Parts: sequence; structure tokens; C-alpha cells
Amino acid sequence: MKQITTAIVIIAIFTATAAAQQLEKKRYRATETITAPVIDGIPDEEIWNTGNWAGDFTQFEPFEGRKSSQPTEFNILFDNSFIYVAFKAYDSAPDSIVNRITRRDQVDGDHAGISFDSYNDKRTGFTFIVSSSGVKLDLIHANDGMTEDLTWDPIWHVKTAHFDWGWAAEMKIPFTQLRFDKNSADVWGMEVFRNIYRHNETNFWQHIPRNASGLVHNFGILDGLQNVTPRKILDITPYAVAAYDSYEKEAENPFATGQDFRPSVGLDAKVGLTNNLTLDLTVNPDFGQVEADPSEVNLSAYETFFAEQRPFFIEGRNITSFRCGIGDGDLSYDGLFYSRRIGRQPQGRPVLEENEYARTPRNVRILGAAKITGKTNNGWSVGVVESLTQESLAEIDNNGVRTSQSVEPLTNYLIGRVQKDINEGNTIIGGMVTNTRRDLESDKIPDGSSLLDLHRSATTAGIDFTQYFSNRNWIFSMAAATSHVTGSSDAIYNTQTSSRHLFQRPDADYITADSTLTSLSGHGGNFQIGKMGGKWVFSFFTLWKSPGFETNDVGYMVKADDIMNVFWSQYRINEPFSIFHRIRFNTNHWTRFDFGGSYLGYGGNINIYTQYKNLWSTSINSNWNSEGISNNLLRGGPAIKTPGSMGINYSINSSDRKKLKISAFGSNRWYNDDEDNHSRNQSLGMSATWRPADNLRISLSPSWSGSRTNLQYVTTRDFEGEKRYIFGSIERTTVSMSLRVNYNLTPEISIQYWGQPYLASGDYSRFKMITETPMADSYNARFSLFDDNQIAPDGNNYNIDENGDGNRDYSFRNPNFNFDEFLSNLVVRWEFVPGSTLFLVWSQTRSAYSPVGDFILEDNLNNLFAGQKPHDVFLVKFSYRFGLR
Repeated sequence: MKQITTAIVIIAIFTATAAAQQLEKKRYRATETITAPVIDGIPDEEIWNTGNWAGDFTQFEPFEGRKSSQPTEFNILFDNSFIYVAFKAYDSAPDSIVNRITRRDQVDGDHAGISFDSYNDKRTGFTFIVSSSGVKLDLIHANDGMTEDLTWDPIWHVKTAHFDWGWAAEMKIPFTQLRFDKNSADVWGMEVFRNIYRHNETNFWQHIPRNASGLVHNFGILDGLQNVTPRKILDITPYAVAAYDSYEKEAENPFATGQDFRPSVGLDAKVGLTNNLTLDLTVNPDFGQVEADPSEVNLSAYETFFAEQRPFFIEGRNITSFRCGIGDGDLSYDGLFYSRRIGRQPQGRPVLEENEYARTPRNVRILGAAKITGKTNNGWSVGVVESLTQESLAEIDNNGVRTSQSVEPLTNYLIGRVQKDINEGNTIIGGMVTNTRRDLESDKIPDGSSLLDLHRSATTAGIDFTQYFSNRNWIFSMAAATSHVTGSSDAIYNTQTSSRHLFQRPDADYITADSTLTSLSGHGGNFQIGKMGGKWVFSFFTLWKSPGFETNDVGYMVKADDIMNVFWSQYRINEPFSIFHRIRFNTNHWTRFDFGGSYLGYGGNINIYTQYKNLWSTSINSNWNSEGISNNLLRGGPAIKTPGSMGINYSINSSDRKKLKISAFGSNRWYNDDEDNHSRNQSLGMSATWRPADNLRISLSPSWSGSRTNLQYVTTRDFEGEKRYIFGSIERTTVSMSLRVNYNLTPEISIQYWGQPYLASGDYSRFKMITETPMADSYNARFSLFDDNQIAPDGNNYNIDENGDGNRDYSFRNPNFNFDEFLSNLVVRWEFVPGSTLFLVWSQTRSAYSPVGDFILEDNLNNLFAGQKPHDVFLVKFSYRFGLR
């Protein structure tokens, strides 16, 4: 789950809650000024007295509708270029104001803010927040507050100051940073809010009940801006990067000299095409300051989803998103656009002869990318992304003779997204198209290269529809998409037989792997109907993906051939009572089928989340899965019955209002297999966050997990014209610990460190092959254990004499492993003027691997830190923004 600031948590609560009421909307009139106020956090200039000071805030939390415990006032002025906002946050105990200095967008402590619905579409809010210590937080609320984009970083100015009566803030927001039309119904929507941290109290100018079904459509009204002329943005930000790599030298490898120097230059630009549409450009982008992905050992057949962290791709992603999945867990990741495909690691490997060495790029270079996002005055939301990635060449050395081979073809990506609001945002229709095209004719692609198995082109198209009813208390939505990929017959055959599709399954009479096809098509989507309002909310979802649905060229999909039905319900108690601050009761139930009509099983869970008046919280979740059928466990083999399971998850969290916050969590799952040592999963972890000073935050998060899986896939072998699906029992142990330190000299200068040792082992035993009766009612009849006369170790392999004639029939590699990795990242960031930044970065990677399988903590750490030299990267990045209008 993503972690967001107190302000965003609060907004999300009332966004997701229940039955909206028709509210009397407040109206505020902004005042035009010729003289601009000085932005110093002290709103005592006479110019502010020409405007209207307004207040009368009410509590949203903890006691909805009550008068705020401390008064708040605000004032809004404007001229041709800027809108100015002043806050006076009165406090009868000014020494108790919590002033914590953090990085931008990580506000902690007392804060205040304002949100503008400048489109006046009742769906989109541009939000500006400042903490009492002067830290900025800015975001875009989309879909009536259902989603938020924290990556939006507009250029604006703010200062705060402290007094014996409380604290104050002054904001200066350029109209170029807001999107609006000259005739946005003559008024804007607006909400003003304040958080009093020590009381966990949030107050709003326009009262919105906690049972409201949305956020933005409940805003108050901002008047007086009718004569403001929209202004187009034009920002140019060139940058320069110098990176130095230090690593272990390899004596025979001419490329592994132990050090590399990598200079680079590039350009980012933001251009206002119209009042409402913005073009973002990047040429030769560099993302060296972005934190590395966490370590993992993935023994499944499926790709792990990693969140996007590169600024160009995450800003505005709410507009370019098209979800084929459902919910907010693993099922939510499926979609038509997964930006991590662009600039990925090369998909090919060089074909090497004896005595040849290769230097392969870490990532595919993005030559350039352009993005158009915005919303027109007649309700059309538009998102277009165009990106061209360079052909990536591996440089090859053969005794001093240099050649090159392609490891990723020249590729163009195009994504187009539109949505139309009708009936004040109560009806929304939209569509999306993506296209990926690769140049596979390069003479740098050798015969036998895996690049020839890539699709030459891939296109997806989808439509979606959302209808709100009864003042947005009820919702019906649906999304449907199609896909079409083309390529060589080998490429399409590989797609059909990949782990996502498995057309070669011998018992699946509704699909067939066809080696002559040069294209493949499919469809997928979802629909939802549910109640969003009231203390009791619920939704029914259906998700489907046909066997030929394929989106992974520029989208993300775990597996096709899936139909899933989900019923979710929640009952919420929001009003504090007794020792409780709030309580949530959740339940889910789901069933799964494939497109052949096979019933794959069902499951469910019950969850109770409780927050207490001291702001501690607990949660407990009980979940279960029935005995089911897996059509993918054998990775192309027949379906097999799988045992049912039950599990429990639990957590306890102390209040984050204190200097020390501690969280602890764990999980247990048991499987109903019939082996003497049942399959099981266990995990334990904790997180401690300490704030020894207002500008220093230290977090330590150790975790442990252990599991036994009695049916873990190892490999597939051929014997006497038949397939042998080899499995084993595996004991896994994983230990990791994440250390994060954030130190802020000022809101503009920060030092951030993240480090994580990750130690993992897997010890296999009880090797077995699946029998001819994988659907047998008896668990033990689904496989046959190899006895001592059938299996024998041979170095790092196992030899199998299945028929007992004394000869080796087939063999497989010993799958035991120890994988240890240490990742760290130290970033010094200085935003010396708004939009212009200096980064100093040091990142380090250590890794070790051995085929042992035993987990001995001392040995694992010794392998990691006493082994070869780490790979260090030292990087300096300087960017300077030119605001040309």
C-alpha cells in the first residue's frame, strides 16, 4: 500500500466514504490587486485588508460538523499573472504547533492548504498545501478525488512565519500552473482546509460530511476571477550529468576495467499548447537519482510489477491510465499502459563465441519522449505519450577485434487516451489506443537472437464507461479492450506457449498452439456495480481476459484465460465512541473460471481495522481458498488439483503523532496437502520510525519470512515421447532490513539515504514427477516421489533413472540457491530556485550467489560483504529551469 501524508489520508477517507448530501455551498469572492504582496509569510501588509478575510471552519475529523477548536482565516488576491493566498492559523498554544521539516510532498505536522477546481468540472482539484515549517505539498485530485497524483510539481512560492497567536502562510501561485478556460462557468470550485496535528483535527471551510460520496463536486465556490486571462506555460530545463562507475576488475575482460565515466546532457521542456493542454518533452533523459527497485527472488512463472518512479512518466499518469484489473491489490495492476516498458533493460542477449566478451547497456536509451495532457473547456480529457527508444547494441570483443550486436531493437511507443465528461461529471465515456512498433530488420540482429521472438507490432484499444446515480451514491462502470500482435510465426508461437497463455496445455480443448500463425488477438475487461454512499458500501466486480489477450508490449498483464467474480463489502463506523476513533469491517468473496468453463475455485476473507482514540491501530484478516484447479502450475502441462488453504494476517501500529512510531505485522498460511510436513508460509516484520529532531527522520524495517512448498515447479523433461513435469519440496528463508534516513537542512535542501540487505535461500528436497492422474481426489496420487534408486546427485546436477535400468534417462540442475544482495542509495538534493535542482548521488550494489540452499546468517552476510568489490556509482546532475513565460 502506498504511504501518503496526513492530509492526503484524510482526503482519501471522505473521498471513499458514503452517502453524499446536498449541501449549501459557501461562496468566496477574490479581490483584484494592482500591487503584489510581498511573500514573506507575514500577511500584515495593507494590501491584504483590501481583500476579504473569511473563516468559520468546521471539523471534518475527529468530530464531524463541530466548530473548529482553533480559528482559521484566509484571504485571496489576484492580478494578471498570479493568485495570492494568505492563511492565519490561530492557536491558543503556539508552543504546541508541530513544525517538522521534510522533503517536498512529504508534509508532516501542522499544515494548511487550498484546492482549486479551475476547470469547474466537479471532478478535478489542483491542491496546494504548506506545513507550518514551510514544506510544500502539491497534487492533483482526479475522478472527484478518487485518485490523486502526488507527482505533479508546479512552480509556486510560499513562506510561513510564527507568532504568539499561531502561524501564518502566504502563497504566490502563477496562473500558468493552473489549467482553466476563460469561461469556466464564470466561477471555480474551491476548498480550504487546515490540520491541527496534535489533535488529529482537520477543518474545512466548505463543510463536507464524512459520508460524502466524493470530494471535488462538494467544493465551495470561488468568484471574482471572470476577467482573468489564462496564460500558457513555457519552461525549458536543460541538464548535465556526470557519472563515475567503480567495480571489480576482470583480468581477461577488456570491458571490465574496474571503472567507467559516463557524461551526458539532455533537455526537459513544458509548453502550453492551449490554455488547457500542456506538452511535456524530454530529450535523452537521465533518471540516475531514482531509487533502485527492491530485491526479490521470483520462483513463479510471472513477471513482478514494479512501481514507476521516473518523474516524466508518473506526472499526469491518472490521465494516461486504462485499467483492465480491479480493486487495489495485485489484481489492480493489469492495464494497457505500463510505462516501465519504455527504457527497460534490454530483452536480448548477445550470441557469443568462445573467447568473446560483451558489454551490454544496463537500460535501453530513450532518445526522446513527448506527452500531451490536459482537459478542454468542453469536458474532454486528453493524454498522449510518444516515445522513441534507441537500438541498444552490445559491444563484443574477440581478441581485440570489436563488433556489435543488437540486444533491443529501435522501438516506437504511442499511447493515446481520451475521456469525456457529461452531465456535470456524472457520466464519463472514454477510450484508449496503444501501439508498439519494433524495427526487426537491423543487420545487427544475428541469426538465433531472441530478439526475433519479439512482436513486430502490437496494438491495443479499449473503451470505458462510468455512470453515477443518486447524487453519486451508486456507480456502474465497465471497461473493455482488445489486443492484436503481429510477428514471425516463431514469435507468435512463443507468445501462445508463454506462461501468460499456455495454449499447449494437452487437456485444453478450446485452445491450440498453432505454429503457423503470424498474429494473435484477444479481449479483456471488467465491470463494476456498487454503492459508494452510506456507512455500508459494497461492490460487485467481474474481470475477464480471453486466452489470446496480450498487452505486455507496453502494458501489464499477469495471465490471460481468466474469469473472476468478486463481491466486496465494508461497514464503516466513523464517529468516535468509547475507546474507538473509527472501525472498518470488510469482507470479500471471489470465484474463478477459465474460458473452457472449468471452475477453478473460490476464496474469501474477513478483515477488521480499528483505530483507537490514542491513534494506535490494529487490524486482523482471516482468509481462505478452497481446493481448486490450477491450469498453469505445470507450465504448459495438464490441469492439476491444488489443496485448499487458510491464513491470517495481523498488525499493530502506534500513533504517528509521537516521535517514535512502531509497527509490527505478521502472517501465517497453512495448506491442506497430505504430506507429513504440510506446506505453509509465515512472515514477521516490524517498522520503527524515530524523529529525534523536527528535520530528521530515521526508519528501520526488518522482516523475516519462511515457507515450505511441497509442489514447487523445477523443470520439464522429455522421456520416451512424453513430458515429465518435475517438482520438489522447497524450504525458503528470506531476511531483509531496510534503513531509511531523511535529513532536511531546509525545505529545499535534503539528504536522503536508503539501504537494504536482502538474504534469501531455497533448499529443495523430495523431488517428484506429476503422474498421469493430476486431477485425482487423493493428493498423493497426483505425483510420484523419486526413490534413492531413481535419483542421484552428480556435481551440480541430479540424474534420473526413471525405469530402473541403471542408465541415466534425463537430468536437471540442482535448483538450490542462496541469493544475497545489498542495495543502497544516498541522494543530496538542493532545489536552489523553484524548478532548478542539483543532485549528488552515491549508489552501491553488492550481490552474491551460491547453489547451497542452507540459510546461515553469518555465512550469507560474509558472502555479501567479504566477497568481491561492490559496484559503486557516483553521480552529479545539474538542471536549471528557464521560465520563458
